Amino acid sequence: MRRLFIFWIALALCITGISYGQTTEKIDTVILRKIKAEGLDRSQVLDIIGYLTDVHGPRLTNSPGYKNAAAYAKQKLEGFGLSNVHYDTWDEDFGRGWFLKKFSLQNLGPVYFPVTAYPKAWSPGVKGAIKADAVFLDVKSEADLAKYKGQLKGKIVLFGAPVAVHPGFKPDATRFNDSTLLAMANAGFEPPFDMRRLNAMMGNQQLTYAKWKFVEAEGAIAVLEPSPAIRLEDGTVLVAAATIPQPAGIPFDKRIRAQSGSAPTILPQVVVADEHYNRMVRQIQRGLPVKLELTLETEFTPVEKGFNVIAEIPGTDLKDEVVMIGAHLDSWHAGTGATDNASGSAVMIETMRILKALGTAPRRTIRIGLWGGEEQGLIGSRNYVKRTLGERLDKSAPYDSIQLKPAAEKFAAYFNMDNGTGKYRGIYLQQNDNVRSIFREWLKPFADMGASTITYSNTTGTDHQAFDAIGLPGFQFIQDPIEYSSRTHHTSMDVFDKVIEADLKQNAVITAFFAWQAANREAKLPRKN
Repeated sequence: MRRLFIFWIALALCITGISYGQTTEKIDTVILRKIKAEGLDRSQVLDIIGYLTDVHGPRLTNSPGYKNAAAYAKQKLEGFGLSNVHYDTWDEDFGRGWFLKKFSLQNLGPVYFPVTAYPKAWSPGVKGAIKADAVFLDVKSEADLAKYKGQLKGKIVLFGAPVAVHPGFKPDATRFNDSTLLAMANAGFEPPFDMRRLNAMMGNQQLTYAKWKFVEAEGAIAVLEPSPAIRLEDGTVLVAAATIPQPAGIPFDKRIRAQSGSAPTILPQVVVADEHYNRMVRQIQRGLPVKLELTLETEFTPVEKGFNVIAEIPGTDLKDEVVMIGAHLDSWHAGTGATDNASGSAVMIETMRILKALGTAPRRTIRIGLWGGEEQGLIGSRNYVKRTLGERLDKSAPYDSIQLKPAAEKFAAYFNMDNGTGKYRGIYLQQNDNVRSIFREWLKPFADMGASTITYSNTTGTDHQAFDAIGLPGFQFIQDPIEYSSRTHHTSMDVFDKVIEADLKQNAVITAFFAWQAANREAKLPRKN
């Protein structure tokens, strides 16, 4: 009876177990213990993220901050004993670098107060400190612009509508609860994007374009906008790149970017905290003259190619095959880019330190990529993939027009981190169900840390997509949200104080184990069907 029971168990394992070139998924428990000891007891992740933020942040691509951070990362990776540490220069220009040298905005009257605000990246500056009256552009249609004809010359324009500010009844910081993780685990196929939403957005863009062209033509000297009405209040400023006014019908990939060397002259642009913006609008609506003083000194650096930072731990018998880990090194500029994405970069640098400290070489080469230009559209990772692994020739046909390079056949997997400081709770499959049972085994040792959820869902907006787009296994870990969407993402509050050391330690340990397992299993990870 016992033999029969064992037979049926073995048969079940053969039917439902993992069989991608090996009969069972082997877990190296000795390596696992070493990774945990190195990553939890001797971690350097907080020191690394401190340098990336407090010393070298912010890290706008091709700015001095980005270049200094890249030099620091390169030096650390070399110091850990990694091989082939180098700057990976793109084969295309990124555009101009930009950095802020001096800024202040003050409301001089009717009542003085310093205004909480931040310039947009690649905004031009002004000469000295300028004093000017403020005008609120209260426009709901293109016809409304006529009433401001002849009224904007030499003025600072409040460009957008005031933003409704509500009491914050919900906490900023949260972790995924069991019901949310269960819903993620049960997720299936996701419907495509609803084009009706895109059409509505395009209608709004046409009015916005008309407003910009009108303000420029009328001779305004600067534009103020409220922080986007997405989620943020309490003086937090969400700010990204300066607006280049363009007709709504121009496709996204054909639009001129603010960093482009061919970008036209634009007005200085500043984003204001909603509470201060709303106060100025109310003052103007009461008929009170609002006088502002603006100091804005910026500097542009020459057009040049962007670059990533690459390093690796060479493999042994399968050294020509590659497992990659990565995160984007660049950031926006209002904070110091702590949760987006010094957290990911620091975890990946720490992961390579942990793996090197094991004193045992992996079978496959393990490579790190620290990407530039992610905030402008995953430029660094996409350029690396195009040059190294292959490309999708027809963007409208995701898997029908892929042209792979020989290195793609040797590529095993890519693992990414870019959702803030929160600890890993599992992993997104990117609709690659062939790896589900493999990842389930790899996550079992971390169930007591809360990392066990596997979701069929895609997650978007970060660098694993560059690999997934050409059919290679590319994955992003599920992370607790903490304050990412509610407070820190692309904002002035994205600073060192918002990171959680214990969560980053856990993430480095899990990343190191996943990289080790991918590098040492008999077969490469399976790809999508």
